[in-house]
Amino acid sequence: MISPTVIIVVAAVVLPIIWAIALAFQRVRLINIRGTGFIGEYTLANFANVLTSPGFLGALFTTLIYSVVGTALAIGIGLIAALALRKPFPGRGLIRASLLLPYVAPVVAATFVWSTMLNPQFGVVNWFGTMVLGWEDPVAFLSDRALPVSIFGWQVELPIALITVILFEGWRSFPFAFLFLTARLQAVPEVLDEAARIDGATPSQRFRHILLPQLLPTIAVLTVLRFIWTFNNFDDIYLLTGGGAGTEVVSVRVFDYLTARGDIGAAAAQALLLAVILAMLVGVYLKLFGREEEQA
Repeated sequence: MISPTVIIVVAAVVLPIIWAIALAFQRVRLINIRGTGFIGEYTLANFANVLTSPGFLGALFTTLIYSVVGTALAIGIGLIAALALRKPFPGRGLIRASLLLPYVAPVVAATFVWSTMLNPQFGVVNWFGTMVLGWEDPVAFLSDRALPVSIFGWQVELPIALITVILFEGWRSFPFAFLFLTARLQAVPEVLDEAARIDGATPSQRFRHILLPQLLPTIAVLTVLRFIWTFNNFDDIYLLTGGGAGTEVVSVRVFDYLTARGDIGAAAAQALLLAVILAMLVGVYLKLFGREEEQA
């Protein structure tokens, strides 16, 4: 009775994965892909070329920064929103529904709005910055690799384009965390919070000793899921910056190898390396924190 499901899974999941692995070990370009099969002349040349190619390690480092900070930002904003809307008040349902708009809106529409708002010529952000905040020049948020900023007399080069795409990732993804955390907060017994109030616990103490232990398992699951999705994210960065100005992540690099260069073997090798690195990172995370999450 499970044979239809097995056939669908094999055809839609297993065979494409095996095909991608086979391509990663063959010298395949777009011009000769018609003659390529599962069995061919296997070689490690694609992996050698990818690992020694200029920019791969930089793209991998950018991917890690983007994934870690973007995940933390999305979960942090979602937690703040869930706590702020925990208690009932008039209009709470409308506000909760409006907070889901960044997540349900089409990514093309969301990136277009952000690109328009951040445009250095007619964007509302630069207009507000120059007219109200006193900026000397407009800021090209999506095309400048670095922005020199003076902090307490120190000149610091901020990776403004990378910061912008990370902020976009946090803004677009926080409703997902907000939904999970709101659902978990609804299951926290009110009697615990009331008892802490009677005992004179401050809001920070109630959060630390009552709410946070209840939320830790949910936060752990959200961390793993959001990190995996952010690590593999492609469309946000490609639509905002095209991978330029220091925002090239490995997924954008795979796309460029596949479309611009037509090097299918190298693109498959990079995708396989991305999957292996992601599996290792998730494995290390579960090894270090999995037991603590189960206890929580």
